[in-house]
Amino acid sequence: MLLATCTGAPAGAPLISPQSIGTATATPFLPAPPSPTPAVTTLWLSPAVPGALREKVREASATLAGTLELVSGPEDAALHFLPGGNTAVAQWTYAVAEPFPTVRDSITLTELRSLWKAKDDSGLPIFASGETLEVMRAVLGEPGTNVRPVDDPGTMVDSAWAVRPSLAILPFEDLENRWKVLELDGQSPVRRDFDPSAYPLLVPFGVQSGVELPEDLQRALEVEYGNPLPIVNRRPDRLTTVVMTGVTALTRATAWQMDRSGVTFPSRDIGDWLRQADITHVSNEVSFTPDCPDPLPDLTVLLFCASPRYLGLLQDVGVDVVELTGNHLLDVGPQPMLYSLDLYRENGLRWFGGGTTLAEAEQPLRMEHNGNRIAFLGCNEAGPAGVWAKEDRPGANPCGADRLQSQAGALRAEGYLPIATFQWYEHYTPSAPASQREVFGAAAAAGAVAVSGSQAHQPQGFAFQDGAFIHFGLGNLFFDQMWSEEVRKEFVDRYVFYDGRLVSVELLTAYLEDWARPRPMTPEERASFLEGIFRASGW
Repeated sequence: MLLATCTGAPAGAPLISPQSIGTATATPFLPAPPSPTPAVTTLWLSPAVPGALREKVREASATLAGTLELVSGPEDAALHFLPGGNTAVAQWTYAVAEPFPTVRDSITLTELRSLWKAKDDSGLPIFASGETLEVMRAVLGEPGTNVRPVDDPGTMVDSAWAVRPSLAILPFEDLENRWKVLELDGQSPVRRDFDPSAYPLLVPFGVQSGVELPEDLQRALEVEYGNPLPIVNRRPDRLTTVVMTGVTALTRATAWQMDRSGVTFPSRDIGDWLRQADITHVSNEVSFTPDCPDPLPDLTVLLFCASPRYLGLLQDVGVDVVELTGNHLLDVGPQPMLYSLDLYRENGLRWFGGGTTLAEAEQPLRMEHNGNRIAFLGCNEAGPAGVWAKEDRPGANPCGADRLQSQAGALRAEGYLPIATFQWYEHYTPSAPASQREVFGAAAAAGAVAVSGSQAHQPQGFAFQDGAFIHFGLGNLFFDQMWSEEVRKEFVDRYVFYDGRLVSVELLTAYLEDWARPRPMTPEERASFLEGIFRASGW
């Protein structure tokens, strides 16, 4: 062809036309090899896997469609997801609980195992979901005749209440405030000082021994959960404890005793109950003023004030929130209350239920801790009218006809968990009257998750309504009333919030000594006190 190009084509030789170029047959290429079909990993979830964990695994596996398939039977699966295993995929905390009106506070693993395995009807009914029952086989042994499977947590608590006394074992995420969580071998998962490593009902979940969790499934679970493995159902960074208390009045004989024995004398025996909370509340009914005369143990004195040095007691117990619904705030005029609010502000204390003006007194206090959005709102129903705030004068927030209902509903709609408090009329009886029950119940129906009576000098009972916990009156905290056995008894309520819910209420009980110093009740005192209050509550 090179020569032809140089010399020209011979006569009669055919020429290559442009049209013939398009019809030339191309040399065929080798066919591309087929794409390899991705390997599919099959996964079986044991019936013991709790529902919340099961859902996380399902959601993660949905993102791996084509490479991971959930199957219904263990014989069809390469991976078995079950309690134990050699891969720390999850660690699940289970609680031992009884219905709220229960006197005992603790149980040992030996006692629990004996009740679980009992083969006669003499023991307590023990409620558990089918999933929990399967998990507990490995922890407690084969279930006996008293174990009653119930899968719906809401139905379970109702069933347990219907046959009190009774027990339940349930995952931490299924707790709600109608349960009383028991200590197990000295550990309680609703406490701040909970030690998982010392707790018998912390159950690991993973894949069967000798098999590793596929990396793509591990990554999908971490993305779904938002944290590195292992998945847990109890995270300390989502838990908030709030301590609610009754009447504080640092005056009269209480103040006299503080001057004799030290400002922190009243907190000597129960101070840790208050300090250990994330948010500590007091209802301080008496204003501070530098002009307050030296106190005397004269119980006929009814005009109250407090020396500013007594603020040291509130600081000692770690008070965060001061309720201002008390009816003695203006006993010595408006200026001491204004002075008190300045004192609180300077020392980092926040307040609600009262203020420098009516507009401020009406405002709820919003707080956020560990993702839990909590709001405090309170009002004074009992008066006297002279203590109520006005447009240009400090005082307590008057309840009015609405009695916090619209505020509770609006706060709940904003995503807050409202705690509503009332300075109600005094009733020296453990049973709340019908009018009080109606108003406290209306606040619960409107959206409050807890309703607390701050007025009571004698403790009152409880109720549950619309998912809310109601305590009609806690009794005194730091006040000098010792004229009867009943007014010397006190409640301190510890609320436990987790992941945006009120999951537990723990009742701490004290007995007043020395006109100023509450001490923890003895076991015998506590049992008698709780039994009486539960009866007064209709339980």
